[in-house]
Amino acid sequence: MEKYLIPGAPASQNPKPSRRQQWQRIRFELNGKIDRKCLQNASALLTQSYSMAMGFPHTYHDDHGQPCSTHIDWFHGRRNFIGSEGVSALEFDRKGVYLASVTKSGCLTVHDFEDLFYEGKVFPLDFKEDEEKLLLHISTRNQLDVVRWNICNQNEVASTSLKSSEVHIYDIGYISSDPVDVLSKRSTISIHGYSQRGLSDIAFSSSDNSRLFASDFSGVVNVWDRRMSGLPCHELRTNCSDAITSIKLNADNQVMYGASKHGFIYMWDIRGGRSSTAFQNNTEYYSPLLSVKLATELGKIRSLKAQSNVHLKEIHSIDINPSCQYQLAFHLDDGWSGVFDINSLRVTHVHCPPPAWLRDNIGCLGNICHLRKPSWLPNYSIYAIGSESDNGIHLLDFYPDRSSPCHVNFDEEIEGTSQVQHQHRQNKFIPLSEGVTACTVHPLTGAIVAGTKLSSLLVISQSSMSCPGDDDCQRCNSNATKAPEHMDASRD
Repeated sequence: MEKYLIPGAPASQNPKPSRRQQWQRIRFELNGKIDRKCLQNASALLTQSYSMAMGFPHTYHDDHGQPCSTHIDWFHGRRNFIGSEGVSALEFDRKGVYLASVTKSGCLTVHDFEDLFYEGKVFPLDFKEDEEKLLLHISTRNQLDVVRWNICNQNEVASTSLKSSEVHIYDIGYISSDPVDVLSKRSTISIHGYSQRGLSDIAFSSSDNSRLFASDFSGVVNVWDRRMSGLPCHELRTNCSDAITSIKLNADNQVMYGASKHGFIYMWDIRGGRSSTAFQNNTEYYSPLLSVKLATELGKIRSLKAQSNVHLKEIHSIDINPSCQYQLAFHLDDGWSGVFDINSLRVTHVHCPPPAWLRDNIGCLGNICHLRKPSWLPNYSIYAIGSESDNGIHLLDFYPDRSSPCHVNFDEEIEGTSQVQHQHRQNKFIPLSEGVTACTVHPLTGAIVAGTKLSSLLVISQSSMSCPGDDDCQRCNSNATKAPEHMDASRD
């Protein structure tokens, strides 16, 4: 075969083969791996596309046709520009089909989000929603502060209050205002005798339908097994009377995290099995595996310590990043937010907005009796939190590396100063018509629902991009929003 080959001219040097840059989209489709930088750029574009889409006031009535307690407070709040602290908590179910919310005035409502969203696209803001489409509306006339869906049984929704020692569980499959189960905490003994303190947060296990956790203001996380009794079967304690304001169970149901009023983060090992001591001994009280004082960790940040004095602060809420399980976000009573790295046990991100008194917004100052509740976007390291001093929400980039503008070691000169890179490293503030107290994010579409001080529900979604040069397209897309896709109305 060699006699048929034509020899080529000898090359003076061996040129190196040039490597073409791969097209990122094709690379994602072939190997299924998304580059971290590209994901961060996509999250920045996503953040810039959010805007307020619609609002829904709480103008509902009770079974007798009379305005409910929240409706009355909403009406007086509209006239006097003060409310009864409005929506205290809200949450989507796992598929994003239903939206549950509770108010300080004592109303528990469950909406079909798809019907709510498309009605809002047809009617203008502040329209009266069709009450017949409400799946559940219970006016208890008692303060409500927490609402959670049962992860293993998405027909059940639980609620409790800072002033109540009971957890009420409702089944949305039944047309009834009575709970299907009531769980009570044990009485605590103080120097003044027996006292019944309220509950601050609820957490459901994702592997056990009967196990429920609830924190209180006596430094205890109560653990119920609904198959055994309506009283707690175990207690996770902090070895002090430090009030626990928020709890979060990790994805593997192995570690419980708790935040306290005095600025501590606690961790309990709740694993079962023969190799674990949790729930295996004869005592019913369990001490934390680890406790961290957040003010001490914030004081280790040189740039922050050089600008302000870090004092002991109350933690309003903690939440685990669904796309990065070692990031535990926290929100403080003065409006500060940040990320506590569970692996390194240190604060890696922090966002410190100006205090309300600096902007002369005395009427917007936070109330210590109202725990603000932020939320993570499901697929991106973006944290949505209501502003303490302004009417709106902050979308904070808490991406887990130094390129995040909230990272404690962020340096713009090192990371690059080009306009394109700088565009991808910024937080966004979205102005709204009312002050925000709580946020939740749709698990599939990323639409944000914010509860306000006037008990309204505001939907913040992605705006459609207009076509340049096409007046008709610009006109029809000016107020359009990206609708939820692939809504699955099936239930577990």
